[in-house]
Amino acid sequence: MNVLLIDDDIELSELLTEYLSSHEFNITACHRGDTGLEQALAQNYDVILLDVMLPGLDGFEVLKQLRQSKLTPVIMLTAKGEDFDRIFGLELGADDYLAKPFNHRELLARVKAITRRIENIQQMHSNAIIEENGIRLTPHTREAFAAEQKIELTGTEFEILFLLLNNQGEIVSKETISEQVLGRKLAAFDRSIDMHLGNIRKKIAEHIEQEKIKTVRGAGYILLGN
Repeated sequence: MNVLLIDDDIELSELLTEYLSSHEFNITACHRGDTGLEQALAQNYDVILLDVMLPGLDGFEVLKQLRQSKLTPVIMLTAKGEDFDRIFGLELGADDYLAKPFNHRELLARVKAITRRIENIQQMHSNAIIEENGIRLTPHTREAFAAEQKIELTGTEFEILFLLLNNQGEIVSKETISEQVLGRKLAAFDRSIDMHLGNIRKKIAEHIEQEKIKTVRGAGYILLGN
């Protein structure tokens, strides 16, 4: 797996490169936002680790420009306690976030969770086309359509919608989404699932007026039928 690390902390970058390389990841490191964006656009990476505070371009601008043409999974590296950074990053299309300082093993687990679920969904459903009530997913190409119009979903958004489609008409809890899609137990006050669902709703609503995903307070989410 090829990982792009964009972080201006050179010492941390060297430590992460050594650690992740020891677990068979190929790491490319950039220390500026503008050069990191150029690298992300020029090459195909399996995961991008993106710091928020960067020279050249900050992490939010890098992510914003990246999402105009690429859906590469992105894990934002945010300052501890900066809820705004995490929420804003998810709104712009980040797949996950991790607050600094973090345990290297936790970062490894997040990266592996993303790469593993991509492999699993492609292998298990390589030839499947899933369609329910105007929404269609093709897992082998990771394409999504609403009312026959293509919608651009991040990897995490695609997998959440995939899970809801496979459980159409049934409540899917936040805990289930967190464990099956993000690869971790749901933490208290974690709003990432809500933010991802909000993004999915907005993208579907551009083509379908009828509410498709309903929040069941205290229980989870349900994909509505006709």
